Amino acid sequence: MSFLFNGKEVDPLIEECIDVQFLVEELNGKRYHIVEGVFLQQEIPNKNKRKYSKDIMEPEVFRYTNEMVLKNRAVGELGHPDGPSINPERVSHKITSLIQDGNNFIGKARVSNSPFGKIVQNFLEEDITFGVSSRGVGTLRRVSGVDMVQSDFRLATAADIVMDPSAPDAFVRGVMEQREYILADGLIQEASLDKWKKAIKSASSNCLHEEELKAYGEFLTELDNSFKI
Repeated sequence: MSFLFNGKEVDPLIEECIDVQFLVEELNGKRYHIVEGVFLQQEIPNKNKRKYSKDIMEPEVFRYTNEMVLKNRAVGELGHPDGPSINPERVSHKITSLIQDGNNFIGKARVSNSPFGKIVQNFLEEDITFGVSSRGVGTLRRVSGVDMVQSDFRLATAADIVMDPSAPDAFVRGVMEQREYILADGLIQEASLDKWKKAIKSASSNCLHEEELKAYGEFLTELDNSFKI
């Protein structure tokens, strides 16, 4: 899928990094969930066989930092949106810093108390592993089997929060096909499973992944509560 940007067709550029840490920090007596690690890389072909050269990545990170991070406008979403635009309703965290370390850009983000941020917080409390994914647009030029990102590259966000898809995918298969998540003692009720199934089936393609994550978050909450009874 391509998008129009500045009057020309560009490709969605999504790059995942799993080498991040989720920490807890206290500020002014409040506890915050923090995401920290490598958000972006340059001069290294990634698993998508795309390469961001120094002269492309550094100016764009400088622009993004000055226009977005330093002005408290840099945010990210939970999951993989289809397009490059930020949807305020799906924001889960605020990116607070982006610092170069060689060919890596070390980012830091604070998980918010928004509806999607609370899903992330719940997942973290359940020790579910996440990664981050940058999202942008730009054109590509194939050179020796590698797609070189061109000078029209623009970051939409330095980091969306993404997770290993096997967990929610397995959950969705259980709800939609096998209903294998009904506990033997009935503490997770049929009504909850019917609600999740209905929400997933009626979700639009643009919202499907987010609806799956939301349902999975509610499932984990019910599961956690069942063990406390």
